[in-house]
Amino acid sequence: MTSLLSPEGLVQSPAFSHVAVVPPGATTIYVGGQNGVDGTGTVVGDDIAAQTRQVMTNLHVALAAAGASVQDLVMMTILLVDGVDVGAAYPVAAAELAGARPTVVVARVAGLAVPGALVEVSAVAAVAA
Repeated sequence: MTSLLSPEGLVQSPAFSHVAVVPPGATTIYVGGQNGVDGTGTVVGDDIAAQTRQVMTNLHVALAAAGASVQDLVMMTILLVDGVDVGAAYPVAAAELAGARPTVVVARVAGLAVPGALVEVSAVAAVAA
C-alpha cells in the first residue's frame, strides 16, 4: 500500500501530501496530460470549472483503464493558463478526488498545446501488484 505523508515541520494541507512512498512490487501507472476535451477532442466549455470537470472525468477514465482510481494517485501535476481563477477550479477537482491527497505540483503557464485549453493534469498512480 502506498504511504502518503505530511511530516511535521511542513505546511499541513487538507488538499495534498508532501511525500509518497510506493512499496516494492507495486504497479506504477502514468497518465499523460489530460485537457478539458471530450472523446472527440473538442474543448468542453470556455471556463475553468467546466474544463476542470472534464479533465477530472478524463483522469477517472484513464485510471480505470489501468485498473486504478483516484484513491491510488501518488502525484498530480496541474498546469493552469495564466490568469484563470484557481478558486473556481479547486472545488471541482477536490470533489472529484473524493478525499485523495496525492502530492501535487501546480504551475501557471502562458498557454497549452490544445487551443482554448485552460488546464492540463498529468498524474502518477500506484496499485498493489
